[in-house]
Amino acid sequence: MAKYSDIKGFTVQTVSTDPAASIADSGSWASASVLNTGRSQLDGCGIITAALVTGGYTTTNVANTESWNGSAWSEVNDLNAATRDKAVIGTYTAAVAAGGNPPSTNNESWNGSSWTEVNNINSARGGAKGVGTNTAGLMYGGYGTARSALNESWDGTNWTEVGDMNTARAALSGSGTQTAALAFNGGPNANIGTEAFDTESWNGSAWTTLSSSSNTNIESEGAGSCGTQTDALLFGGSIYDSSGPSARTEAWNGSAWTEVGGNLGTGRSVGGDSGTGSTSAMLAGGSSETTATEQWTTSFTPTTFNQIQEGQLYFNSTTNTFKETMTVIGTGAWSSGGNLNQARSQGGNNASGGSASIGLVSGGNKYSPGASYTNTEIYDGTSWTEVNEINTSRGYSTGAGTPAGALVVSGITSGSASARAEVESFDGTSWTETTDVNVARSQGGGAGTQTSAIFVGGEGNPFAPNKNKTELWDGSSWTETGDLNEGRTQVGGGGISTDAIMANGYNGSGKSNDAETWNGTSWTEVSNTNVTAEGRNGAAHSSTDAVVFGGRAPAYQATTESWNGTAWTEVADMATARYNGTSSGSATSAWMAGGYPGSNPQPAITEEWTVPSGLQNQTITAS
Repeated sequence: MAKYSDIKGFTVQTVSTDPAASIADSGSWASASVLNTGRSQLDGCGIITAALVTGGYTTTNVANTESWNGSAWSEVNDLNAATRDKAVIGTYTAAVAAGGNPPSTNNESWNGSSWTEVNNINSARGGAKGVGTNTAGLMYGGYGTARSALNESWDGTNWTEVGDMNTARAALSGSGTQTAALAFNGGPNANIGTEAFDTESWNGSAWTTLSSSSNTNIESEGAGSCGTQTDALLFGGSIYDSSGPSARTEAWNGSAWTEVGGNLGTGRSVGGDSGTGSTSAMLAGGSSETTATEQWTTSFTPTTFNQIQEGQLYFNSTTNTFKETMTVIGTGAWSSGGNLNQARSQGGNNASGGSASIGLVSGGNKYSPGASYTNTEIYDGTSWTEVNEINTSRGYSTGAGTPAGALVVSGITSGSASARAEVESFDGTSWTETTDVNVARSQGGGAGTQTSAIFVGGEGNPFAPNKNKTELWDGSSWTETGDLNEGRTQVGGGGISTDAIMANGYNGSGKSNDAETWNGTSWTEVSNTNVTAEGRNGAAHSSTDAVVFGGRAPAYQATTESWNGTAWTEVADMATARYNGTSSGSATSAWMAGGYPGSNPQPAITEEWTVPSGLQNQTITAS
């Protein structure tokens, strides 16, 4: 009888190194010929063998235009109006350049040799993103008198206002076409230096905020970008902290952002970008008015077997091991992070956005002797740094946002039985008092951003119920909206103002295991958590992707539960059991700082939560 292998046949390929995690992971940046005129705040279009950049800033706005032929830049005819921060759409022979700084409605068309002024955009702005072609383009975001969510469509003759983005932002990045686009990163409000990291998808009629955001290394304004709605590259940008412009690169595969190995040779922002996506990109000019040009290429070819594909079986001749490529969904693990400068519990809880390497804590309480703080600290993934204090001492507060732009909401000042209504806004440097909430409360839950937040539950005055109240923040005022189904305090969760989850807490008669999701209008009860507890912390990007941890039940908890939109699963415990700490992040990358472990002194510790996932090469160990 013939062997199966003789009939069917099979091949196990031998390689000397494991395949790359993706096509993008095999990419790298290399220097190319420099611009003739060094500048920043320029924009570009095209591909890495045929590109165009125009406008920008030296010591003043410029009109310079340069064309790239794959090996060198050539100066060609200038724009009619010197400007910077334009949205350039199209190719090196057929493009439009719209808007500019100072905020402008100007629109010029390029025919391969000269610029002609054509019909203006509807709203004056600069720093917008443009995608598509010179006859079917899209221009979104930017700044006029404030950051904008405005979106306009170009048909080759006229601009038409279409559906706005969910998050106003300028100096943003994006990719795609007129009917299928992405918007990501940028400044979310009027505060210069305030960055966003969320991703939105455009289907030709409306924007949808996605659960996956870029990573903290490029949580930035002015990052370069190119590609499609399902295959994009993000590179460079100005980061919220003092670390300077980024040199790092991230790839988008249609569902998630992944940092890839290749860094720019020169970290920079607001350069002229072009390219097709994860396999091909170019960045010219940028911050410090550089002339530098760099090109991104990948080494992947189908014949070299250097990309991970599900189900790959191969032999690594270097390690003498058989391996298989499979999807690995890790259960996650906690690790030690940097200690707070001021140990505390019940600090302002920024339970949305960010990751294990970015954080903000403001105010909080000390148990013995009792005191509330004004102290504010920012986390960079390694250590906490004290910055300007909040104006009003408080603990039992909540919050929303990131270190670049945040809110601290309500709370109690030590020695007072009265909950506060005051809200303060943080611009990355200092706190400013802003509009009060309608119902003064403490120990509520929060989620969202500095300009679009939700505040839910909490204890009223003096310790009155008010535990089901929900208020929405639009950047200027609070509006009461749909109540929780189960009123409670000390609730944990996260998300955004239109897509959030809250779990556990104290419901007035006892500790709760209830969980509810928010769709922007109303709360819906979903599956209960496994642990019944109050004072749990949490983090989430959406109502279907969350994690909660710690708490008191009545014993102090180290437990962690992960939510997938259907069920809660107990995963790895924290090293230190505690409740009422401060937390932020997502279901796959989060942190918890401080809290109360049931004894004094309070810990200053930070623990970081990370979850491995995706395709990985696994050694076959079975005989």
